[in-house]
Amino acid sequence: MAIATINPATGETLKTYEPLSDEVLDEKIGRAADAFRSYRLTSPEERVGWLRAAADVLEADTDAVAELMVTEMGKTLAAAKAEAGKCVKALRYYAEHGPAMLEPKPADAGAVGAEQAFLVHQPIGVVLAIMPWNFPLWQAMRFAAPALMAGNVGLLKHASNVPQTALYMEELFRKAGFPADVFQTLLIGSSTIERVLRDERVAAATLTGSAPAGQSVAAIAGDVLKKTVLELGGSDPFIVMPSADLDRAAEVAVTARCQNNGQSCIAAKRFFVHTDVAEEFTRLFAEKLDALTVGDPMDEGTKVGPLATESGREDVERYVQDAVDKGATVVTGGRRPDRPGWYYEPTLLTGITPEMDLYDEEVFGPVAALWTVDTLEEAIDIANSHPYGLGANLWSEDEQERSTFIRDVQSGMAFVNGMVTSYPELPFGGVKQSGYGRELTDLGMYEFTNAKTVWIGPRSSRQAEGDTATASE
Repeated sequence: MAIATINPATGETLKTYEPLSDEVLDEKIGRAADAFRSYRLTSPEERVGWLRAAADVLEADTDAVAELMVTEMGKTLAAAKAEAGKCVKALRYYAEHGPAMLEPKPADAGAVGAEQAFLVHQPIGVVLAIMPWNFPLWQAMRFAAPALMAGNVGLLKHASNVPQTALYMEELFRKAGFPADVFQTLLIGSSTIERVLRDERVAAATLTGSAPAGQSVAAIAGDVLKKTVLELGGSDPFIVMPSADLDRAAEVAVTARCQNNGQSCIAAKRFFVHTDVAEEFTRLFAEKLDALTVGDPMDEGTKVGPLATESGREDVERYVQDAVDKGATVVTGGRRPDRPGWYYEPTLLTGITPEMDLYDEEVFGPVAALWTVDTLEEAIDIANSHPYGLGANLWSEDEQERSTFIRDVQSGMAFVNGMVTSYPELPFGGVKQSGYGRELTDLGMYEFTNAKTVWIGPRSSRQAEGDTATASE
């Protein structure tokens, strides 16, 4: 993929960039390593000041950066402004709570024969962040804010179709007053990632992206024994039981599936509805999908914009056609609108069977697949048969059903009567082929720190006598 801004609403190429030469890339890595030597010695209070300044800068830049995200990947303007606001919140969250997270954690010194024993979290160095295009600001920020607060230095290799948003990230931290080269954007192609990750000056990597990309990065990092955090694909189940508020569940289902034009790892993609309410829920779901306005993402009234890439729309069309060919029913949607750009109608499919490609693969577009089930256990069994395990939703007022869902569903996040989403205050991540490690909260910060055990032995009798003599003098 060329490093370029291509407007998905029109297909027009607006700006292209040349990848960094080997010489410039080597220089940037060197500058990052040099920056870490001094940045790690800054105090948490200094970093708090820079994070707060970054939040203020981003808040002032919200309109401009939101329009930039819309232009580069097609999310609606309202969604882009909300994404910028979420990043402001994350910066302020780590500014407020970061210093306490980095305080030494005392241990039971007496139990280990020490005068003092405690744990300290120290930064590990230069961290490579490999980020996708679908939330181009937020996914980079949920790495950057905790990493910078911890004293690490960041190198951002962003998706090739959002280069201007990637460059803005570097500019943001520079404008906020962070020391030079503490956060840099690398305009490079995917083929260059291995070279950066193998560089001895780079300590670790974090990736948000596809399972194949995660496998590749994990293999390289394993070969050179470097830490990784992987947030990969998802095909989240959305289970609706008879006790649910069906109208509310259907309303949230539409948002959960069509958020970000259907291009979200934590979007609900597989809908399991109990037989007793399946007909009513399907009707409500389809009606609410039909009511969505598909159009220009710059229009404040638009609810669903174009897919980010032409190849992405082709993938969605292929999944839908394969399902229809194998017996699925299109309840609503299932077509590309007759207009320029990479649009696709919000779509609801029923009659899903294991032979269909979308049964166990992630569809990255506004396509919902609906199953009818007889029990909660059946829904959970089908949900767990999927290779991914990122988030999961249950709609039920029954306490036993809620407990069973939380206990048995295989996912990194379980939401009851609400949509899976991310907050700085909650850990974010998955299991199985959805990856490993956690982002956000203190866990996200600690992923890229050295949890160092400190043991200080009792003072010798000679030292104690010397201290007493000094005191008496």
